[in-house]
Amino acid sequence: MSASSDNNPLPEEIPEAFRDDPEIAREMASLRAEADAQKDRALRALAEVENVRKRLERERDEARLYSIAKFARDLLTVADNLTRALGACPAQARAKADESIKAVFDGVEATARELTAVLARNGVKPIEAQGARFDPNLHQAIAEVPATGAEPGTVVNVVQSGYVIGERLLRAAMVTVAKAGGAPPPPPPSPNRSDGPIDTTV
Repeated sequence: MSASSDNNPLPEEIPEAFRDDPEIAREMASLRAEADAQKDRALRALAEVENVRKRLERERDEARLYSIAKFARDLLTVADNLTRALGACPAQARAKADESIKAVFDGVEATARELTAVLARNGVKPIEAQGARFDPNLHQAIAEVPATGAEPGTVVNVVQSGYVIGERLLRAAMVTVAKAGGAPPPPPPSPNRSDGPIDTTV
């Protein structure tokens, strides 16, 4: 019986010499199907190996970055103390100080800049909180305060800087937040009205 009368037509790629032998044709089709299946399994295995390689590289990079999290968190107290030291002496007082005091402050400023640069090189960066919308994932509100000209829910003041390491929160920024519905300022006194109690005596 010819291949053309078979209910399962033979693939076109089977050589012409074997088209009239259904047994050989079926065997070749079976072998070709097996080869295709093997190729598919090989491609899937290669894809899996590539996924594993990428996952291991990602885990290695994350381990390298986040392994210093505790050490970096401890260094933040040093950064805090440097900031407090610089803030303890206003610019006017520093301008009037003698050269030795100015040199001390210059050294503290240089140390603070270098510490910030070292932290940044290791993936630790400060959170830009001032004036930003309050975000509970990045900020820790310690108070709500009335603030003229500030939208309710925005950060009015940064009490302690926050930091992230990579894409993770290292320390939340401690902030005060503009209060919603603050009391409006009192109206100006009327020229015809006394601010004191009304004298009802005659």
